[in-house]
This record gives sequence, C-alpha cells and structure tokens, in this order.
Amino acid sequence: MLGENDGPSMISYATDGAVYGLGFFLAFTVLLFAMAYVCQEICMRIGAVTHRGYGELVLQRYGPVWGWFGATDLAVTNLVTLVAEFIAIRVGLAYFDLGAPVAAIGGVLLVVIAASGGRYRRWERVVLGLAVLNALFLAAAVLTHPKWGDVGRAFVTFTPLPSAPANTILLLMASTIGATVTPWMIFFQQSASVDKGITRRDLAYARLDTAVGAVLAAVFGCGALVAGAALSGRGGDSIQGLAGAGFPAALAGVSGHAVATVFALGLIEAGAVAVLTISASTAYAAAECVGAAHSFNIEPRRARLFLGVNIAAALAAAAVILIPHVPLLAIALNANVLATVLLPVTLIFLMMLANDRGLMGDHRNTAITNIVAGVIIAVITLAALAYAIDSFLQSLHWLPPNS
Repeated sequence: MLGENDGPSMISYATDGAVYGLGFFLAFTVLLFAMAYVCQEICMRIGAVTHRGYGELVLQRYGPVWGWFGATDLAVTNLVTLVAEFIAIRVGLAYFDLGAPVAAIGGVLLVVIAASGGRYRRWERVVLGLAVLNALFLAAAVLTHPKWGDVGRAFVTFTPLPSAPANTILLLMASTIGATVTPWMIFFQQSASVDKGITRRDLAYARLDTAVGAVLAAVFGCGALVAGAALSGRGGDSIQGLAGAGFPAALAGVSGHAVATVFALGLIEAGAVAVLTISASTAYAAAECVGAAHSFNIEPRRARLFLGVNIAAALAAAAVILIPHVPLLAIALNANVLATVLLPVTLIFLMMLANDRGLMGDHRNTAITNIVAGVIIAVITLAALAYAIDSFLQSLHWLPPNS
C-alpha cells in the first residue's frame, strides 16, 4: 500500500494542494485509499486461496488472448510509470544539486541489490525499510504550519470545491485516482501475496496488514497535499521545472529550506520504493504469462527471466530520463492518467476471479463486496471516459479553450 504513494502520486497530491489548496481533493484522497483497500484485499485473498498470481489466473481461466492483453497492458503502463518514478527521484536529487545520472544509476542498483538475495523476505525488508520514510511527507506538512481547522473542515465537508476549467479538474481527478488505484498494484499484490506464502489461515492478519497500510498511505498522501497547499495562491498553479527542483524549490521559497529538504527526501523515497515494486510487478506478470519461475525465493540461476525482466524494466526507464529535453512534467502527471484509463479492464477480470466459485469456494466475494467494488469500477470508468471525451472534443476545437 505504501508503494502506491509513489513519486508521481505524491507529485499529484502536492499539485492538487498547490492549485486548489485545502478542500475537495484532501477528502477525495482519503476516499480513494478506502477504494484501494477494497481492491488490494481482493487481490490478497485470491492469492492466498489459489496460490497463483493475477496474470497466471487470467491466462488459465480466460485464455491466452486476455492473458497476453493484460500483460501487454501492464507492460506499457509500468514502463511509463517507472519513467515517472525515476523522474521523482531526479526531482528530489536535483534539490541537492545531483543530476539525472545519479538518479538513473542509483535506482537500477537498488533493484539489483534488492533482487539479489534469493529470498522474498530480504526483498520485502529492503522495501519496507525505505517505505518507512514515506512519513517524511507528513513531517513536511507539519513544518508548513497549516491551519488545522481548515484541514479538518475539508475532511468533513469536501469543500471548498475546485473552481477551474472542466478539463483541468478532470485531469487532476483522473490523475489522483490513478495515483491511488493502479493496474500494477493488482498484479503485484496478488503475486507478492503468493510469494510471501500467505494462506487462508493468514487472511485475518493479511487484512489487518492491508488496512494499516491504507491508513498510513492515506495519512502520508494527505501530508503531501497539505505541504503542497502551502503554495496555493503563491504561484502553486504554475509550478514547472520537474527537470530541476520543482516542488522542493518552490517550497523553499515559501516555507523554508527545512520543508524543502524533507519534501525532496520524500520524493526520493517514494520513487525508490515504487521502482522496486513496479519492476517486480512487471517481472511477475511476464514470467507468469510464459510459465517461467516467478519468485524471489528461487535461486537466481533458476529464475533468470523473472530477475532479468525485473532489472531490464528499471534499466529501460532509467535510460529515458537521460534523454535530453524529455517532457518530464507531462510524463509524471499523465502516468497516473494512463493508469486510470487502463484500470477498468483489469478490475473487471479481478472481480470475475473473485466470484469464481471453482477457484475461491467459500472465500469468494460477498454481495456487499461486489456492490462496493462495482461502484469503484464505475467511478474509475466514468473518470477515465469523462477526461478522454473532454480531451477529444478540445482537440477538435468543438469546445473553446479552457471551457
């Protein structure tokens, strides 16, 4: 769950705060993490009951066409998202006058080191050790000295509502949804639950683990938004410069260097954790689709494809940020939008698996879970469609600019 608080997600939350201040998006972020809990609990439960990953089950139950479609869909989304993670690391490092090569080399080395231990437990400890530092975003929020009354009012009332062109609001809503519920999360959560060795007997503890993760991730995600809100009305709606220091530099001018330093370190952590988890998600999906070994518990020489894809995914994304004049801001923001657009199909197959009596037996979805999950799929689909339709009309000039 803390892996969902990745680089582009924290940039997205901070952007919401910088543009609109403390209001609708603060409460909306909490609601999205409740949605993420529902999705991740279903993934974990399927993995614990079937002992098979998402990609493997889709391939077996619905055939190679859908199996490979899901894997290809994931590969495209993950590559774009991984690029955005390296961008986040680069943004954080840029505040300390360190360049893109340091971000690229450091991120890839981290993947190699975490994957080289031959045990899932070792990989997990590396990731959790880094994920603890996600609390830096909460520290950044506190250091900006927000008006806590306004924070509480936003949580309770979902106000003030954003006032902006429809396309801008739809972009931020789609980006915020894609920051919290993603296709890679589905593949990773189920496969990692299997790799970790979770069984039916562990379901109660695993649900608690997922719930604690959701609460922490929501608190830290809101921290990024509150920190970003310090820039509201102070040029926050025009922050550029992801190739340089971006948000940390802007925060330094408004709230001081301590806040900027903490925020920059948080971006490095968020990007690093996500590079590890998204690379693993890609490796799980690729190996499952071809029937190869797909576990961190297998010795490296027997899991060459799994480990090779894991490292290759990170290498490919790292290479992109070294290309001059790459539109970094557009990639970082649209990575989440792409996740939102491609997510509904993944969630529909997840629901089909969770309701498969032959697979799940007594652990299949309850009626209430199906209703809640159905609402989640509908909300995500509508957000993706609304943004896609509005963007299409804008491109044809059927609507005037900023309508």
